[in-house]
Amino acid sequence: MSAPKACILSVSGPELLDEEAIFLAQHNPWGIILMGRSVKSRKQVRALVDAIWSALGRPCLVFIDQEGGRVRRMRPPEWPEFPAGEAYARLYQKSPELGKEAAWLGHRLMAAELQPLGIFADCAPILDLLHHDAHDIVGDRAFGSSPQQVAEIGSAAIKGLMDGGVASVIKHIPGHGRAKQDSHEALPVVDASAEELEKDFAPFAALSDAPMAMTAHIAYQAFDPDVAATISTKVIRDVIRGRIGFDGLLMGDDLGMKALGGTLESRARASFDAGCDIALHCAGFEKDPDAILMQMRQVASACPRLVGRSEERAKIAEDATLHRQPFDIDAGRRRFDDLLGQISLHEVGEDPTGRAMA
Repeated sequence: MSAPKACILSVSGPELLDEEAIFLAQHNPWGIILMGRSVKSRKQVRALVDAIWSALGRPCLVFIDQEGGRVRRMRPPEWPEFPAGEAYARLYQKSPELGKEAAWLGHRLMAAELQPLGIFADCAPILDLLHHDAHDIVGDRAFGSSPQQVAEIGSAAIKGLMDGGVASVIKHIPGHGRAKQDSHEALPVVDASAEELEKDFAPFAALSDAPMAMTAHIAYQAFDPDVAATISTKVIRDVIRGRIGFDGLLMGDDLGMKALGGTLESRARASFDAGCDIALHCAGFEKDPDAILMQMRQVASACPRLVGRSEERAKIAEDATLHRQPFDIDAGRRRFDDLLGQISLHEVGEDPTGRAMA
C-alpha cells in the first residue's frame, strides 16, 4: 500500500456513507477527525471507527476535540462532563500539586472514554495563555496566565492522556491567547513585540517534546506581518521549529476557518509550503453530506503523500498511543470529583491567575 496522504479529514455523520468509504479507500488520508455530528453513542462511535478502518484497510489515528468545558464533542448524558481548563487553574492556585493531580486525573478519565472507542488522539490540551484584554475564544479554556502554571498543568494533562493510550495535540502553537478576534471568523493580528511574545511561547517550549501540535491561524507582526502562522515559513521555521524547539508532527488548525483566505486547495498547499506536516480539515460548519465530501476531495487533492521527516514524525505520534497504564476508573472518578469539590468556578474575587478580579 502506498503512503497515506498527509491530511486529517472528517466524515459527515454517525455512519460512514458508501461514497465516503470509496473516497477514503481512494485517497487514504493519514487520520480522521470526528466532529459532533458523528458522535451520538458509544456503540455508534465504535461502529463508525471500525467502518473507517475497514475502508482504509488499516487502523488509522482517529482524532477528536475533547478538552472539557465548552469544547467537547462527546457530551452528557451519554458521556460524563469534564471541566474547562479554568477549573484546574483555580485548584492550582490553591495547591499546585492538587491542580496537577486533577489535570492528570481529568485527562486520564477522558482517555478512558476515548480509547475503547478507537479514538487514540485528542486535540488537547491548549497551552495558550489567558490574556484578559483578548477575545474570549480562549477564555476559560486556558490553564492560566503564568507560563509556568500553564506548562505544569499542561504536562499533567498530556501525561494523563498518554497513560490512557491517547496521543495529545498541543494547541495553538505559538500562542493564541493575545488574539482579539476569533480565527474561525477573521484573521487576528497580534502586534506584541518579539520580547513580549516570549512569555506566550514559553509553555510550548517547555512541552516541545509533545508528539503533535496544532498551529494558530494568527498573524504575528513581530515575525511575519499579516500572514497567519499556519502558512508562514518564517513563523514555522524561526519560531515554532526554532525558538520553541518543537520537532513533532505539526498540523495546521482547521483549513475551513475564515482566518485563511483563498480556496481550500490553496490553503492546504500554502501550509505545506510553510512547513506543516499535515493538513487538517473538519468541515465543522457544514451539515450537508455532499458539501462535506466535496470539501474533503478538494483538500485531499492538494495534499502530498506522507514521506520523509513528516512520515517519521507521524510514526512517533502513533507510537505515543502505546503507553497505556493500568487505572481504576471508579476510584479515579471519586478522587477527581473530590478535587473539583474543593473549588467553585463562581468564587467571588478570584480568577485562575491568582490575581484579584476587578
